[in-house]
Amino acid sequence: MRILLAEDDPMLGDGLRAGLRQMGFQVDWVRDGVAAERELRAVDYAAAVLDLGLPGKDGMEVLQALRAARNTTPVLVLTARDAVPDRIRGLDAGADDYVLKPVDLHELAARLRSLVRRSHGVAQDILQAGALSLDPSARQVTWMDEAVPLSTREFDLLHTLMRSAGRVLSREQLEQQMYSWGLEVESNTIEVHIHHLRRKLQADVIQTVRGVGYMLNPRAGV
Repeated sequence: MRILLAEDDPMLGDGLRAGLRQMGFQVDWVRDGVAAERELRAVDYAAAVLDLGLPGKDGMEVLQALRAARNTTPVLVLTARDAVPDRIRGLDAGADDYVLKPVDLHELAARLRSLVRRSHGVAQDILQAGALSLDPSARQVTWMDEAVPLSTREFDLLHTLMRSAGRVLSREQLEQQMYSWGLEVESNTIEVHIHHLRRKLQADVIQTVRGVGYMLNPRAGV
């Protein structure tokens, strides 16, 4: 899943980006509030990690503007402000969760996964579509009760499709969810990954909607 990290501390930001990437997140990192607001307007992120003490524009202002624009991106506030009134003010402004500095990376990742699940109306970690099952935490996929080994990108693509099972997603939408900005993505990358997934699963698990994009069959194998 692709998230936005807004943190101005270079050491902390670099560490969080590297750690979250190792856990399977695609991370775009910005260092000021103006850039954070711009990216949240332009990109459909699965979630955002927002430091309150950002330069340029305070994180609280970014959060208030986001909610005023009816943007429902889940936001996890990252802050050293541990006073109860500050936490209440952030939650009232539209934050979905809080993590206090110093940050435990595993807790942060778990809270992000929880936010994304709640935003999609999913109560449990495991996603199911017919005979296909995907566990985001363990990064495991089973098809017809058999484990299926997938590459990192194949797993990320399947995860994105399963979160929107039954809905058509364009190639551009899939690329946006799978890749951080600044990475070179070849024009046929999504098609190649889909070809590999069909070979490992079943041809009709991922359906092509001509001229539009791709859709995961919500009753695959049933």
